[in-house]
Amino acid sequence: MIEHALRLLERYISDEKYQGYDPYDTLNSWIPFQRIHKSLPAYAIQAGKYNPINIRPFLGVKKGINPKGMGLLLKSYCMLYGLGGNNEYLENARLIFNWLKKNSSQSSSGVCWGYNFDWATPGDYLPAFTPSVVVTSFVIDGIWEYYHLTNDAGAASMIKGAAEWIKEEIPISRFPEGISYAYTAQSKGACYNASLLAAEVLGKADKLDGTQQHIENLNKAIDFVLSKQKASGEWWYSLDPASGTERRQIDFHQGFILISLKNLNELLPQSRTDVSKAILKGLEYYRNKQFLDNGQSLWRIPKNWPVDIHNQSQGIITFSQLCDDNLEYLDFAQRIAEWTIQHMQDPKGYFYYRKFSWYTNKIPYMRWSQAWMLLALVTLIGELSER
Repeated sequence: MIEHALRLLERYISDEKYQGYDPYDTLNSWIPFQRIHKSLPAYAIQAGKYNPINIRPFLGVKKGINPKGMGLLLKSYCMLYGLGGNNEYLENARLIFNWLKKNSSQSSSGVCWGYNFDWATPGDYLPAFTPSVVVTSFVIDGIWEYYHLTNDAGAASMIKGAAEWIKEEIPISRFPEGISYAYTAQSKGACYNASLLAAEVLGKADKLDGTQQHIENLNKAIDFVLSKQKASGEWWYSLDPASGTERRQIDFHQGFILISLKNLNELLPQSRTDVSKAILKGLEYYRNKQFLDNGQSLWRIPKNWPVDIHNQSQGIITFSQLCDDNLEYLDFAQRIAEWTIQHMQDPKGYFYYRKFSWYTNKIPYMRWSQAWMLLALVTLIGELSER
């Protein structure tokens, strides 16, 4: 069932040539939302995100290639090649790597990537391809996999370049408990998962060089996030350094944090027992509170609906990769995958965006849905084959 679903999905992605819509791409329209009213772009994005009818073609929004999605696909194809040695997967990985190499964002200090659409909130506006720690880190994660597969010197150079960009351009908020890397060069908040993703890039650069030049900041970034874990095991989303207030949002970002902590603990010269304990505590919360026993995720705790494909894919990845101390988590990852395939995969191979209690948003978003589910299914199959 899972391998068949993977083949259908990969065929769909290949047929689409990695192009697709995104939940947040409404501002790629020809309509000058910002000129009409400064608050309109933020509302336009939300309208496109929540509308179950894909109105993008009517707004002039074209399918695009998303750098973050390409990073996820690069990692997936490298892993697929590792599983079966299919040269077609390796060729796909090379094509994606070269695309990422040619389509990085402009920066004088290093290498970085951003989303392929303008981003707006009621108080902020970022043009398309504004470099982001989150986008850059997932691209580097794919390039990291590609480097270990091919030993490509250009891949190593890009990893080091991304670390240099973070070091030179990303603001750091300092707290008594540690430090937090910002989301972008323009950001001021402390987003827990984004900070850890920045630290991962620095840790990978150190690993390549055989140095420990970022070790102090890696540990301080870990310290800060560990200090924000709640007694029940979860993390909220972010902290406003100015007010000291936290944004309470509990969803797939739990999985992001757990995987980043695992990766950082492996990148450190010596793993930390406090990190391992935090992972186990957070994983227990994630399993018991974020998911139902049948494999269906909650949207944002405590809200059950909608079932978001991003929650499903991240659950598969997290429980697959963090099952060493409890193989029941691997069984549960398989259960999540089976529920998702049964309820959210189209016969054409792609996965739906969101499932509500009374209807389903079936828009086939490439980055948010397809790229993440491809990585999730490959990760699960890889872990199952190892066991």
